[in-house]
Amino acid sequence: MMTPDEIARLIPAETARFRSPIPTQAISSDEFMPGMQTPRQKEFEGRVKAIGAKLAKHQGVSRRRFFQSAAGMAAAFVAMNETFGPLYGVSHAEAATPEMANERAATLKSQFIMDMHTHFLRDDTRLEGFVRSREAVGKASWNPALVGKPQTLDDLKFANYFKEVYLDSDTKVALISGSGSEDPRDWFLTNEMKAQARKSVNQESGTQRMFAHAIFMPGMPGWLEKVDADYENLKPDSFKGYTIGDNTNKQLSRHPWRLDDEKLMYPFYEKLTKWSKTKPSLANVCIHKGLYPPSVTSQYPHLLPYAKVDDVAQAAKDWPQLNFIIYHSGFRYTGGTSDIGWEQFRQTGRIDWVTDLAEIPQKNGVKNVYGDLGQIFAQSTIAEPRLCAAMMGQLIQGLGSDHVVWGTDAIWTGSPQWQIEALRRLEIPEDMRKKYGFTPLGLADGPVKRAIFGENSARLYQFTAAKKSALSGDRVTLAKASYDEFGDGRTNLRYGYMQG
Repeated sequence: MMTPDEIARLIPAETARFRSPIPTQAISSDEFMPGMQTPRQKEFEGRVKAIGAKLAKHQGVSRRRFFQSAAGMAAAFVAMNETFGPLYGVSHAEAATPEMANERAATLKSQFIMDMHTHFLRDDTRLEGFVRSREAVGKASWNPALVGKPQTLDDLKFANYFKEVYLDSDTKVALISGSGSEDPRDWFLTNEMKAQARKSVNQESGTQRMFAHAIFMPGMPGWLEKVDADYENLKPDSFKGYTIGDNTNKQLSRHPWRLDDEKLMYPFYEKLTKWSKTKPSLANVCIHKGLYPPSVTSQYPHLLPYAKVDDVAQAAKDWPQLNFIIYHSGFRYTGGTSDIGWEQFRQTGRIDWVTDLAEIPQKNGVKNVYGDLGQIFAQSTIAEPRLCAAMMGQLIQGLGSDHVVWGTDAIWTGSPQWQIEALRRLEIPEDMRKKYGFTPLGLADGPVKRAIFGENSARLYQFTAAKKSALSGDRVTLAKASYDEFGDGRTNLRYGYMQG
C-alpha cells in the first residue's frame, strides 16, 4: 500500500479531463505507485485526441460523446496501431463510419464473457486515500467540478461497479474478489460482504450473474477454522489467497506463505479436495502472484520470494485434484515498468515471472495450472502492447489456450470494455510468431479468444449451457437493453491514482 506522502504526489484518475476509451497512462489502486506517462503513451494520447476531434466534428457530435461510441473505441485502436505498430485488428473506415463500427459491436455484444477477477470497496472502508486525493484536487481548482464538493468513495462501491461491469461492458458473468489484511478494517470486502453481493445480484437478475471468492489467510490465528466457517455459512464458489500475506498493508505482513508448504497448506488442500466432490468449483485455488516491480522490491525485499511462482509446481504436482489459478499470471512489472519487461523479453526471450509459470506444465508434467490475465493485460496493453502480445503467446504456448482465463481487475481500471476490445483485436505480430513459435490469437470470436473470454472459466465453475441460455432473458439483459437505448453511455473513467 502506498504511503500518505506517496499518495499526496498523485492525482485521482477519475479527475482526468481527457476521457480516452483506452487509458493513456498507468493507473493504480493504492497497492503500488503508478508510473509516469511514457513518451509513447503521450504520443498515443496526442494521436487519439487528434483523430477523435476530427471524426467527432465530421459526425456532428462532441469528442466526449464520440469516444463513448463503438466508432470512438475503434479510433483509439487506430491510434494505438499508429503509435505501437499494427497489433490490433481495426481500420480507419471503422472509426470513420459509425454504421460499420456499430454493426461490428452488435455482432459481438452477445459473446460469452466471464470476468473472474473484479473488485469494489465496502461502504465502511477506511481506505480513504481516494477521497482525500479528490478533495485536494478540488481545493487546488484543478477540476472545477470538484471545487467545494464533498467527495466520497461511491465510484468505487457497488452501484457504480454494477453499472460499469454489467451495463457498460459486454461482460455476462463476474466473480467478485477481494484482498485481506492483517487489520480487519482494511479488507476490501469481508467474505460475508462478497457473499451478500453475489446473493443480491443473482436474486435481482433471476440468474447466476455473479460468483464470489472467500479470502483465506494462512498462518493467521484460527485461519483454518475460519475457512471451515466460510465454507459452511457462505458457500463460496472458490477460495483466494495472497502468498505475500497482507498485500494492502505490506508493512504489516507477518504471515507470508508458500503454496508447497506441506505442514501449513496441505491440510487446507485436503479440505478443498473433499468439498469439491459435492461442489466442483471448490477445486479452484486462486492465488495472487506477481505485481512486484523494483520499487516494491526495494521497500519489501523480504516478501519478494513469496511473490514469485516457484512454489506452484510442487503444489500442483502433489494435488492433481485441484486447479491452481494464478492471478495476474505472475506478471511482475506493474507501476510503469513494462519497458523493463519488454527489454528483458527482447534480450532473453523471458519475462519475470510469466515465463516461469508458462513452463511449469512441460517441466513438471502437470495439467492443473492456469493463468489469469488481470493486471498482466490491463497494464501491458496500454504501456507496451508488444510485451502484452509476447506474454499472451507464452501463456498459450506453455499452459494451453484452454488454461488461460479472463479477468480484468475492474473497476480499478474503469469499465472493462476497453480490455475486452483490446483482446478481441489483439494479434501476435508475425515476426514474433515465427521467432518464438507462437500461434495466432485469431478472430475476435474465434476458438482461442472464446476459450479465454469464457469457455475455460465456464468449465472450471460448471457454468452450463442452460445457465448461459438463461442470461438472454433475465433482468440484467433487459436493463442493459434499456440502458443502451436511453442511458448516458460509458464514462471512460478510471478509478485510482495516476501521476499528474
